[in-house]
Amino acid sequence: MKFVAVTACPTGIAHSQMAAENLETTAEERDHEIHVEIQGAMGTENEISETQINEADAVIIAADTSVSRSRFEGKQVVKGTVKDAVNNAGDLIDEAVEKAKASGNESANAGPETGGDDESIATEATATEATDRENETGTAAEETRAPRDGLIARLKKIFS
Repeated sequence: MKFVAVTACPTGIAHSQMAAENLETTAEERDHEIHVEIQGAMGTENEISETQINEADAVIIAADTSVSRSRFEGKQVVKGTVKDAVNNAGDLIDEAVEKAKASGNESANAGPETGGDDESIATEATATEATDRENETGTAAEETRAPRDGLIARLKKIFS
């Protein structure tokens, strides 16, 4: 299967890079193609083209900041945090495979779906975001403390 992914975090120095590398490695191990765009403080790296979006079976967004989804309309979207992509990229890819299969949106897709599916995708994405927020109790407080803790301390928190 083919996937596109976006990783994004407020600083975009280390975490987004690690998440992108882990998604790429895990997808390759499972014989999937993936193109990962990295968004951070320094801008966007490895930007996803319209052609890549059209050919993708699903979209993975691993972000701790807001990511515009308008260019992914009609695509199955899997939402997770950067930490999810660093620690459990396989779970995100498995979920993307399941969503692509369930929608019948496997490779050879000529373009975005149209019709009433957009509303269900928006509802599904909102439900997924709500679940993500419930699963991340205390994360917002940790993020507000993170800048004074320094990069090493934040990395230790992520991997603990």
